[in-house]
Amino acid sequence: MPTPVISVRDLAKRYGRTVAVADVSLDVYEGEIFGLIGPNGAGKTTTMECVQGLRPPDAGSITVLGLDPRRDAQALRQRIGVQHQEAHLQKRIKVWEAVDLWASLYDRERVVDVAALLARLGLDGKRDSWFMTLSGGQKQRLFIALALIHQPEVVFLDELTTGLDPNARHATWELVRRLRDTGVTVVIVSHLMDEVEYLCDRVAILDGGAIVAVDSPAMLTARLGGERTMRFVLAGGASATPDIDFLHALPGVINVRRLGRSVTVTGSRDIAARVEAALAEHQVPITDLRVSDTTLEDAFMSLADPSGERGAS
Repeated sequence: MPTPVISVRDLAKRYGRTVAVADVSLDVYEGEIFGLIGPNGAGKTTTMECVQGLRPPDAGSITVLGLDPRRDAQALRQRIGVQHQEAHLQKRIKVWEAVDLWASLYDRERVVDVAALLARLGLDGKRDSWFMTLSGGQKQRLFIALALIHQPEVVFLDELTTGLDPNARHATWELVRRLRDTGVTVVIVSHLMDEVEYLCDRVAILDGGAIVAVDSPAMLTARLGGERTMRFVLAGGASATPDIDFLHALPGVINVRRLGRSVTVTGSRDIAARVEAALAEHQVPITDLRVSDTTLEDAFMSLADPSGERGAS
């Protein structure tokens, strides 16, 4: 196995009586896109803040590029890039001013050709624009530019495309994949399962402050045995919601989740016909029926507690 770029062992962090991270161990390897996902309060943000050296852990060890994030903070800052979920700039700062400001924070020999970087990210025509006039996608690309300005070896991206329209999301995804292809290691924290499934080489699922699974998106979904998922809506408008408990007893059905009138049934690949027949037999009308193979979201729902009641961060 190659030497990890990031190695975390037995990480723990508390805030008073609240356990944010209970026991996290993981490795991230050079040149991969690594995803960290989990329900709200699972400990994702705290884990990343400890890895980046922003918070001291209460227990455990962390190395990033062979450095201790706390003891070697200055040296590490020159070698990693961070794009934060809640990043903000002054409304009336111009793109070139923001880039110049960020460039001043790093050793001059590490700073890239700024004009080439902005052109690569499609911002060359926005160099003299106020930050407040940029679109959501352009702002995200600017934050990526600021994270890349010093040629980092590892880049951390937090909720990269939240709030972007589909075109901007896909354009940003392609930027990240091209970044990985240049040899940069990318760590993504996201709650968007399609984003993680599309981008990541490996994914860690964090729940209750601990890692519950680490694998490729394909292998995580394969753990559910190549299952099939049915999603449908119970018809009937404002009338009484029908009882569908009988679905649990059907052969091949593994799980039935219901939220209001929306129902998701997971099971073997031949469950669709059985479920439809049972619904017809019990005279339960449905609409908006969709059948799909297992996705990363299904694996996440199976392995983690989406309510976040098992942990806090």
